[in-house]
Amino acid sequence: MRPHGMASTPAANDIAPAVLAIGRPDFPNVLIDTLRRQAGVGHCMVFALTRTGAASCLLDAGNIPIGSDLGAAYAGQFHESDPNRDALFEAETSAPVMLPSFAPRMYGARYRKIFFNDSDIVDKYATAIWVGDTCFYVNFYRITAQGRFGDAERARLQVIAPAIGASVARHFQQAATATPDQNLAALFATRAPLSALTPREQDVCRRILLGFSSEAISQALGISLHSTLTYRKRAYERLGISSQNELFSIVLGLLAGRRGLN
Repeated sequence: MRPHGMASTPAANDIAPAVLAIGRPDFPNVLIDTLRRQAGVGHCMVFALTRTGAASCLLDAGNIPIGSDLGAAYAGQFHESDPNRDALFEAETSAPVMLPSFAPRMYGARYRKIFFNDSDIVDKYATAIWVGDTCFYVNFYRITAQGRFGDAERARLQVIAPAIGASVARHFQQAATATPDQNLAALFATRAPLSALTPREQDVCRRILLGFSSEAISQALGISLHSTLTYRKRAYERLGISSQNELFSIVLGLLAGRRGLN
């Protein structure tokens, strides 16, 4: 049983490292490592676009050597000729935007030369999410040595992209010095159904999300293993779940939901 109104995020546990890295300096590396494992992504770039026409490159990580140059070029002028631009700017605020289709013919000759031929990109997939007046535009690329995304990889991206986009947006909204536990503590303190847990149940659940074993949680909190298991059981019952994966789903559902980025 899942609490009323709670969206489930498939394979939540699989992208948990990226979610838990939100606010940390190593977020770009953790993100690309996660994307490589989950969908064979070679490179990831994130752009911030505003309704006033400004653009900037926020993240450039992966296997394209000239990625930083591409980011600067896109932010400088080429964002205006991106064929996905209309879809991005017509999107409903806060709803994830999926842009799975890609074909070189969609792009002008100069755009193709710089962003695909010169950079060795052969395929891309993209998602985006609006937060206020800023669109976080997340692009996933493959180069010639990797070949195009396969059907299974595209299907995988379709599943994880909304939560990845929400995680990216949350990361760039938070101070780089924030720790994973600080991020989780804020979520548990303010967002239902997590905020309905008792303080000790929240302590246990936060450490489960951080990868602590039951024994490690007991040591960290100075309580018995029996007490740790009891708090976990009570928290799961209160949340209407029965596993760690479902706990991750709740957290990612809050991050990806409409109200998760306020």
